[in-house]
Amino acid sequence: MTTADAGLWCECEIGASVSPDRPALFLDRDGVIVVDTHYLNRIRDMRLIPGAAAAIARCNALGIPVVVVTNQAGIGRGYYGWADFHAVQGALAAELEAEGARLDGVLACAYHGEGRGPLQMANHPWRKPNPGMLLAAAKQMTLDLSRSWVVGDRAHDLAAGAAAGLAGGTLLAADERERQAAARLMNAQFVVETAPNLADAVAAMIERGQFGERGG
Repeated sequence: MTTADAGLWCECEIGASVSPDRPALFLDRDGVIVVDTHYLNRIRDMRLIPGAAAAIARCNALGIPVVVVTNQAGIGRGYYGWADFHAVQGALAAELEAEGARLDGVLACAYHGEGRGPLQMANHPWRKPNPGMLLAAAKQMTLDLSRSWVVGDRAHDLAAGAAAGLAGGTLLAADERERQAAARLMNAQFVVETAPNLADAVAAMIERGQFGERGG
């Protein structure tokens, strides 16, 4: 399902293995699930990061909803369109399925301060670091944000999680500036962690029972 808003994309569905009011794992896409090629818009340029599919499949097996929340400034700037985004997402879904994994939700925001025409908006509620995509997913999928987690490769990914009331977030391999910005988000209500990749981030979460489940 896509929204009627030209700058937003929303596909949310809960599988039979996922019960209501579950905590979710929110993921940025580029740099977390797939290699960040800077404005990814062609299927031939999409490459899964090693271990990412297995990490998502591990969450699927435990009934943890996995939801992608991604800024798509390239659409806002006019570099490519939603049809290109849809094609890449279709290819990503197929590659994940081939490895026994799936995404339960995909939300994207094309609004940007340097966007073209109606997509020119610097501070849209859905654009990270704002929490709109996470809040919309929680409403549509009946998620418990207070026990949910976010993984991203930029501090603004974690900032969106903090603003949405998540329990915490994991920053993947990033430069010192991003690490410092993420560290400033940590407080009594929001935990900040680091990990080299999604596989290690998910392993740590499951090991400590972050989602109320432990898995091998």
